[in-house]
Amino acid sequence: MSIAIFEENVNGCSVSRADPSDSDSKEISMTAATTTHVATLADLDPLVGQVVGVSSWLPIEQDRINTFADATGDHQWIHVDTERAKKESPFGGPVAHGYLTLSLIIPMWAEIFTVDSVTTGINYGLNKVRFTSPVPAAGRVRLNATLKSVEQLPKGGVQVTVEGVIELENSDRPAVVVEAIYRYFE
Repeated sequence: MSIAIFEENVNGCSVSRADPSDSDSKEISMTAATTTHVATLADLDPLVGQVVGVSSWLPIEQDRINTFADATGDHQWIHVDTERAKKESPFGGPVAHGYLTLSLIIPMWAEIFTVDSVTTGINYGLNKVRFTSPVPAAGRVRLNATLKSVEQLPKGGVQVTVEGVIELENSDRPAVVVEAIYRYFE
C-alpha cells in the first residue's frame, strides 16, 4: 500500500490529506492527519465553519492512564486496577479518565493546525465539554476539529473557538465533545 498525501488549496490555505478517492488511501485516512497550515492570523476568517483538521490516532495505554492517576491523585479502581476492572466494571476493563482524554486535545490540536506568524498561543478555556463514551485502556482517539469562530481581540491577536470531537476508534459515539477556545498573538 502506498501513502499518498496531497496538498490542496482551500480558501487560500494549505490543507494536507490522504487522497480519499484512492481505494488504497482509505485505510491511511484513518491514521494520517488532515492538517491546516496558514501564514497569518488574517488567513483564518475564510476557514470559519470548516473542518480544519483530523489528527492521527493516539493510543491511550494503561501506562498513560496510571501516570495521569498519579499526577491528579485520581486512583479510582475503574482506571488503575486492571484485574478488578475486568471483573467488576460495567465497561469490561479499565478506562481512561475523562479529563485525560480531554487533555489530549492539546497535542492533537497542535498536530493539525498551524499559523506561521503566531509567536504566542494560549489555551484560553472551554465553553462546553461532554464525556460521551468511555475510552478503554489501549483504545485510540483522534481529534476532528471545526473552526467555529474567529474574533479580534482589543489589544491585538485573535480568539478562536473550535468545535472538537474526540473520536474513539471503532465506536459510533465520540469519547468527548468539546468547544475549546484559544488565543493567538503575532
